[in-house]
Amino acid sequence: MPRTNIKKFTDIPNVGKATEGDLRLLGFKTPSELSDQNPYQLYNKLCEITNQRHDPCMIDVFISVVRFMQGEDAKKWWFYTDERKQYLKFNSK
Repeated sequence: MPRTNIKKFTDIPNVGKATEGDLRLLGFKTPSELSDQNPYQLYNKLCEITNQRHDPCMIDVFISVVRFMQGEDAKKWWFYTDERKQYLKFNSK
């Protein structure tokens, strides 16, 4: 069940001021808007908006944020590193 009680981005695990800034740059105004997002698309959009390639670990952060907002238990962002690597391996061909 989505977390509608989270009011500040920095109340989401793995989100500090820098990531909050990235989320705002991506156009989000509230944390609840994140629950239906695709973390890989968020990363690509961030790279496009800033005109630079960000560390791929940012995808892990986005995965952790989206999944948490969807109702999953909080996990450290690096929990998703293997998932990201597998996803990119099979979707970059």
